[in-house]
Amino acid sequence: MELTPRQLSVYEYILHHHQKFSMAPTVREICEYLGLKGPAGVHRILNVLIDKGFIESMPGKKRSWRPVGGANIRLDEAKTIPLAGHIAAGAPISIFDHVEGFLPIDPVLYGHESCFAVRVTGDSMIGAHITDGDLAIIVPVDNTDDNAIAAVIVEDMLTEATLKIIRRRKNVIELHSANRKYPPIIFKGKDRQKVRIVGKYVGLIRLSAVFGKD
Repeated sequence: MELTPRQLSVYEYILHHHQKFSMAPTVREICEYLGLKGPAGVHRILNVLIDKGFIESMPGKKRSWRPVGGANIRLDEAKTIPLAGHIAAGAPISIFDHVEGFLPIDPVLYGHESCFAVRVTGDSMIGAHITDGDLAIIVPVDNTDDNAIAAVIVEDMLTEATLKIIRRRKNVIELHSANRKYPPIIFKGKDRQKVRIVGKYVGLIRLSAVFGKD
């Protein structure tokens, strides 16, 4: 049974919400997840998922949807990209411990089966055409070439992953924004060890292009 990208996204959101909270999301929560203003489209999608056997409804309850065990689509078989809201600082960790959801896009399109997405906040990378609310596609690596855009964490400073342009000089690592109003962050000597590269930026998704139809 095939689902449209938006239908698959709602199904995955319900599934992961159940796994995390042992209950279904509300219609309002699904609307917020999809960036919709009204519930009508969500109700249509839920009805489709019920008709196709992916979820079932429990009448009389506010959170009345739950995944059906017999549905013939599984997330571990689907070609999706995990969306990580953040990457915790500290010791290296698995990105899959911090998954918010899954994007119904084949990661092979970005050249790496293990790529993941990070939500962009702020305007520090607008010069690279990366804007607030975009989803940056990251390939997990621990090093990049000079002038590459990377997802980095800085000990005691940047506790979540942020996108920066990496530049190196002798005994110096510089993290540059793509916006002139933000000065570079410079690390010299032993302070260079505070910088941890967690991935290389390889592409961009704008949600309006992904969730184009019900």
